[in-house]
Amino acid sequence: MEIGTIGYNYSHNSEFVFDKPNGIGCPLLLLIKTPAFFEIDGVKHIVKENSFIFFSGKLPCKYGGLNGVYTDDWIFISMKPEDEELFARLEIPVDTIVHLGNIEELSRIVHILTYEHYSASFYHSEIEERYVEILFMKLSRILKDKSYLSDNALSERNNRLIHIRNRIYIDPESIPDVEGLAAESGLSRSGFQHLYKKLFGVSVMTDVINGRIENAKRLLSSTNLTVKEIAVKCGYGNEYNFMRQFKSRCGQTPTQYRNCI
Repeated sequence: MEIGTIGYNYSHNSEFVFDKPNGIGCPLLLLIKTPAFFEIDGVKHIVKENSFIFFSGKLPCKYGGLNGVYTDDWIFISMKPEDEELFARLEIPVDTIVHLGNIEELSRIVHILTYEHYSASFYHSEIEERYVEILFMKLSRILKDKSYLSDNALSERNNRLIHIRNRIYIDPESIPDVEGLAAESGLSRSGFQHLYKKLFGVSVMTDVINGRIENAKRLLSSTNLTVKEIAVKCGYGNEYNFMRQFKSRCGQTPTQYRNCI
């Protein structure tokens, strides 16, 4: 896990608006220190201070201060394939605003990280990498100890939905059909679909397709696997359905996409 850029206790003026209609393109962690507005995949939120969000980088998003100056800590992150296992274990909610009530400990770690990131001292890269892991482990522990989600206590049911969503993007091959996902969550099919969209602002099938396509892009650009092998790894029953859906979403076939890289 590597830091792209980082900012600590950064105050933006009242005209600041961060607007990425096509997604950020990489993961972004925000520790939100002043009231703010957020719009994630078309869903609007009013956010309290002392909240956080971990953007996947895939969804359209927009945010800024609610009443004047907006202050936050922010970290753009480059994820390695081996980091996915850690994030799956930590079960940190993705693209979901969480109110923590107190972010001082996390912010202190960001302060240390900012120093190390811009330092030329010995071992600064190694120290930085370890502090990033500590930051996310601390965040995961806070969530699990106090069970927070958004402004309310995070129910066990919602925990299961968050875990399912993380799996959809990290390991699409393991994802069953909607009936199977509903069974994992302990809900009926219709109840699962309704609560999933209410919690994340997007349907489960939209997330499944997005997760499959993003994983396929990664495999096409970083491996020599055949299109058929990639289709299987991304959860498709056959390569023809995969090619049809990939072209529909990306405007080109998987082979054309690979040749353009």
